[in-house]
Amino acid sequence: MQEFTPTDVAATLRGAGCVFAEDEARLLLDAAEHDDELAAMIRDRVSGRPLEQILGWVEFRGLRIVLMPGVFVPRRRTEFLVNRALAVIPRPDAIVVDLCCGSGAVGAAIAAAMPFPSIDLHAADVDPIAVDCARRNVATGAVHLGDLYDALPRTLLGRVDLLVVNAPYVPSDAIETMPPEARLHEPRCALDGGADGVDVHRRVAAAAPDWLAPGGHLLVETSRRQAPLTADACARAGLIPRVSRCDALEATVVSAARADGSSR
Repeated sequence: MQEFTPTDVAATLRGAGCVFAEDEARLLLDAAEHDDELAAMIRDRVSGRPLEQILGWVEFRGLRIVLMPGVFVPRRRTEFLVNRALAVIPRPDAIVVDLCCGSGAVGAAIAAAMPFPSIDLHAADVDPIAVDCARRNVATGAVHLGDLYDALPRTLLGRVDLLVVNAPYVPSDAIETMPPEARLHEPRCALDGGADGVDVHRRVAAAAPDWLAPGGHLLVETSRRQAPLTADACARAGLIPRVSRCDALEATVVSAARADGSSR
């Protein structure tokens, strides 16, 4: 029977290019119930599968978010999107939509940070696996399957106070330059933003005024490079955009308010 030590596991992971080998070794050792399971986990990690998918969870803004194989892994930078959302949310019982929700981490984190009574949360994604995953993480709220706004109940038209979106924004020709754990193990629809990375942002922005309540906000995670294009899409839709940047998290968010409401 093979026995694993933390040093041996870390050395194997380091040899496969894992930067935080010691931390990953500790997490795998804690998660495995027996040596055969640990060996399989190590093989998966060496092959490039994201650690979070192997463990079945990721820590996001203090929450343990359930992850399933093939679901986009929430990045730490997306915590900035949550922070910006909390800065503009109008009231504890606001209607919030987490569009392109993936695992549902963004919506779950916003809901967890709000006092009682909680927000009226709706999350949506086009990927059935992501929707199944999000339903495990969104404790209070509804998760819908469908393409962008097509997934949402029509009763939300003109009533959404906060629309948060972490849609794909990697240009199509840059996908192949991404780390293997992303391009091989995460769904292409969660990464590929089209020729200039902003195709989905344009679709989101164009229809946002129909769904936002007076004074409502659209918040979109983007990149420093794509931010001007994302902001332009919001402006063309009649929204008032503002670009915010967090250097510590290397994160960029475009906030866009309805012209008939206030902007922060």
